[in-house]
Amino acid sequence: MIYIIPTPIGNLEDITLRAIRLLKESDLILAEDTRVSRVLIHHYGITTPMKSFHMHNEHSKVGQIIDQLKGGKTIALISDAGTPGIADPGFLLVREALEAGIEVQCLPGPTALIPALVQSGIPCDRFIFEGFLPPKKGRQTRFLTLADEERTLVFYESPHRILKTLLQMLPLFGEHRKIAVIRELTKKFETTFRGSIKESISYFEAHAPKGEFVLIVEGKKI
Repeated sequence: MIYIIPTPIGNLEDITLRAIRLLKESDLILAEDTRVSRVLIHHYGITTPMKSFHMHNEHSKVGQIIDQLKGGKTIALISDAGTPGIADPGFLLVREALEAGIEVQCLPGPTALIPALVQSGIPCDRFIFEGFLPPKKGRQTRFLTLADEERTLVFYESPHRILKTLLQMLPLFGEHRKIAVIRELTKKFETTFRGSIKESISYFEAHAPKGEFVLIVEGKKI
């Protein structure tokens, strides 16, 4: 059995009782970065052995992990924050486990996109999650594809590229398109900017971007 376990995206209290129990009961925890996850593990008194499993080693390790699962081990997969597989490693292991006939369960829990979407004030009944945009090539093509999308758009972005992203959106999405930019969700310095794309550019030109961002962009009006 493999459990996909969401972990807090900031506030350590945002974890379920079931998640804590299963992390304690599992034979092994696979963590994206053991140094990051150790803070959470120690906070809740979890003593389960932990090994790294991330985008740079998942292809070389997945076969060994499948063998352990076939041997009867119960393994929990976590990422640095949020739900594994959502803009984080996890899909490869899930696919290989299912193909090997191993049961996979994903617990409900923290992810940045849903609370950001709900608190944005932008329609959240129909939306598209784009995750992180390509860092270089392909960004403009992606924006061209999405410019006429009528559903709400959700992106993740780093502080180093947030202003670049907004400037690239401006001519294609229009300066009056509504946007909400949520920074450091659930953390001490969480902030939300709500306004137009043009206004958001002015805001971040005056306020140096810091932290991780979720962008909620209004869909094109019919």
